[in-house]
Amino acid sequence: MNKLELLRTFVRVTELSSFTGAGESLGLPRSTVSEHVQALEELVGARLLQRTTRKVQATQDGRVLYERSKDLLSHMEELEGLFRQDETQLAGRIRVDMPNVMARGMILPHLPSFMERHPLIEMQISSSDRQVDLIAEGFDCVLRVGAQPDQTVVARKVCSMPMANCASPAYLQRYGTPRTLDDLADHQLVHYVRPLGARSTGFEYLQGNKVQRVAMAGRVTVNSTDAYQAACLGGFGIVQVPLLGIRSLLASGELVAVLPEYQAPPLDVSLLYAGQRHLPLRVRVFMEWLTTTLQAHL
Repeated sequence: MNKLELLRTFVRVTELSSFTGAGESLGLPRSTVSEHVQALEELVGARLLQRTTRKVQATQDGRVLYERSKDLLSHMEELEGLFRQDETQLAGRIRVDMPNVMARGMILPHLPSFMERHPLIEMQISSSDRQVDLIAEGFDCVLRVGAQPDQTVVARKVCSMPMANCASPAYLQRYGTPRTLDDLADHQLVHYVRPLGARSTGFEYLQGNKVQRVAMAGRVTVNSTDAYQAACLGGFGIVQVPLLGIRSLLASGELVAVLPEYQAPPLDVSLLYAGQRHLPLRVRVFMEWLTTTLQAHL
């Protein structure tokens, strides 16, 4: 049995504290994951994981092996690509998470060019509005918009997305078109918060280098970008969204831009990853392609 595969399986079980989760991450049945761990324990002659009905935890020996295994696997990735000059021979799985709007509107339409250049690479793409746990959920990299409070991972700024204020024609017909900030007192804002129950920041705009906020009424609060856009189209109020996601709606007249002189600050787009030391070549190549693609279109 391939000893490196045993180590890879053990590392994922340790990181996820779950045989089932590790199997889903690696594309293996749970029974195979269990067999790999058992074979590794027999090989090293030590109990590596403490199994209970609720949780899987590394033993003291398991924690030592886990740290050594991460280094070893990282070095093997580097050795495998050390003399590989032809990038078309890069192989393996890349697991990435990105916002829905970016996956749908920009990345997936251009991904075929990357896949054709690297025919041996397999992609696993998650797209949602929730903030995934990069390490615990086994992602190689994460594309994230906005502030990055997680200090345990590396965040590399890729670009910024300009914002736009907009509303539906039906809403503007009912409430009128705001021309000044004072007019917002008579308008509704669709509130976007994450998670639900958090306090809305209100209407934001950039004045010089400082972000200003105007508290606004609003009967609808959402926590996903799809619902945010749908609420705007439904006439529930004004929204402040990245221009990327609504260009076609503005062009078709389904949405109308308002208060263009009071734009919210651009949102930074960042690539998050666990660290350069444990980054396989195929992931670095994909991140460079992702960066080039985003910068070209934003």
